[in-house]
Amino acid sequence: MPLVNYVTREITCKIVYYGPGRSGKTSNLRHVHDRLPAGRAGQMVSLATEGDRTLFFDFLPVDLGVVANFATRFQLYTVPGQSYYAATRRLVLQGADGVVFVADSRRRQLEENLASFQDLHEQLATHGVDPRTMPMVLQWNKQDLPPELLMTPEELSEQFNFRGAPEFAADALGGVNVFETMRAACALVLKRIASGAAPAA
Repeated sequence: MPLVNYVTREITCKIVYYGPGRSGKTSNLRHVHDRLPAGRAGQMVSLATEGDRTLFFDFLPVDLGVVANFATRFQLYTVPGQSYYAATRRLVLQGADGVVFVADSRRRQLEENLASFQDLHEQLATHGVDPRTMPMVLQWNKQDLPPELLMTPEELSEQFNFRGAPEFAADALGGVNVFETMRAACALVLKRIASGAAPAA
């Protein structure tokens, strides 16, 4: 649920990057953070675990507008992908206003992607959130690898995108469609707020 600060006239929204371990969640956040205009992004905080990381930073976008005369601030989080970090994922997902699901496009990773996608829906349900109502963007990462190793975006869409959510074929390390993914998630969140949850001016 967005946090509204009537003193600073800001709405803070939380977007969580979800997906299996090593799918590219961290690469997404690092690329966005490193290329935001000076003064627009807060410090990146990294909570290291043995096999993965939880990252966080917040930023004021320059091109996404305002809602009811309130500026919008976004907090971006990643979750650790390994199955034994379920409690951490549940905690990070709490209060999320939108989700980016980052899938590893390699064909051999399909089962891990499916398990993580199912886990996302289960974790949302534990917070009392209907997954069908959560603003979500799907990213098919690692599309820069040799084609013979990969599922095509069309194949991945058929497996995961039963909601018709925005989707992007990406190369997070190279920055391909990283900002586009993030902007689409922010836009979905803002659209939802503007449609009924905007604060009084």
